[in-house]
Amino acid sequence: MRIKKIGLMILATVSLMAFTACGSSKSDKKEVTIGYFNNITHAQALLMKAEGSLEDKYGEEAEVKWQSFNAGPAEVEALFSGDIDIGYIGPVPAITANVKSNSDVVVLSGSTKGGAVLLQRSGAGISSVKDLAGKTVAIPQLGNTQHLSLLHLLSENGLKPDTAGGDVKVTAVANADVENMMDRGDIDAALVPEPWGATLLGKGAELVLDYKDVFMDGDYNVAVVVVRKDFLEENPELVEKFVEEHEAATEKINNDNDATVKKINDEINSATGKSLSEDILKEAFGRIGVSTELNKESLEEFANISKEEGFIDKIPDAANLYK
Repeated sequence: MRIKKIGLMILATVSLMAFTACGSSKSDKKEVTIGYFNNITHAQALLMKAEGSLEDKYGEEAEVKWQSFNAGPAEVEALFSGDIDIGYIGPVPAITANVKSNSDVVVLSGSTKGGAVLLQRSGAGISSVKDLAGKTVAIPQLGNTQHLSLLHLLSENGLKPDTAGGDVKVTAVANADVENMMDRGDIDAALVPEPWGATLLGKGAELVLDYKDVFMDGDYNVAVVVVRKDFLEENPELVEKFVEEHEAATEKINNDNDATVKKINDEINSATGKSLSEDILKEAFGRIGVSTELNKESLEEFANISKEEGFIDKIPDAANLYK
């Protein structure tokens, strides 16, 4: 009888160990959390999310989670806290994240280029950058890519913002509010990313500078991919597979633009309840270069402007800025 009891105890112990092992296997499955914006400048993220291609790439190896943001600083904070591992983000927030984290956030790949225009409200009398003297110009956010591009334009044309002793008033305005503020005459011009440029042009705004005239002939990174260095070091194979799928999505967008852009638009609609018209999409993508290439010169120039304007306290070391 005693032998029978011992046998039952051993069986129960083995069963418990097997159950625990199964539970441990499930809980030990790795997660990859990716940050992005519901904006066409983050085209690869939107396409991968729509198609589930990254999930297919990882299979049972890892679970993919997507987290959307509306502004770069919030995504940077999520990187710092470890809430996201990989992020699609503007080059300026990417540089800021690298500097403030002591290079714990590094640039992994390019994503998109160009894609911003300088517009005026009808009747504002602006035909060149020099005409911005005494005017009010909107940018989406202080310290972002469009803001630094505007500061560069002003400097090249002998102008300064009023905060630096000049007479150009620069104000942060949400892209969705630019039209109303132009209609009221509260702002004279705006430097905005796509698809807002195409949208505003379709509603009466007038083009002052096209994307090639805003900064570096349009050959500058407007979105890049960053990764937390500790995640990269702990999961090199997961990061490598992500990069492979990011490159595949880039190729799909460039080779089958109509079909992939429709999927991207459907994904935006699913997330926000709003889609873009076919005409707006076509015009907007005509100003955006979808490319994994990094124009390091453009990032270095943005870093110099950021330092001059006090957004960062040092220029990042190129050796520690990129993966």
